Amino acid sequence: MRFPAASAPTEVVDPVAETRGARALRHGKRARLYTFAVLSVAALVVLIALIAANVRSVEIGWVFGSTHASLVWIVLAAAVLGWLLGIATAVLFRFRTRRP
Repeated sequence: MRFPAASAPTEVVDPVAETRGARALRHGKRARLYTFAVLSVAALVVLIALIAANVRSVEIGWVFGSTHASLVWIVLAAAVLGWLLGIATAVLFRFRTRRP
């Protein structure tokens, strides 16, 4: 029976070694997280710039009379109202197109 020489390097295989696919998935998740963080910061900067640029007061004409409000609050109220109406419309369409 022959044994390998003591000076010959032996390769140790780690049973918990990460495969190439698992490593790529891990790095892909990290890249997506960094991309999301960068885009979130960029959106926040744009939002702050829009707020700073639209602080002047404007007149809102109603059917009966008019009021003054800051342009920022008008834009924010319109965005929230549009978002809520979009959700309500999606829910309504889902219920109406549902199979009985």
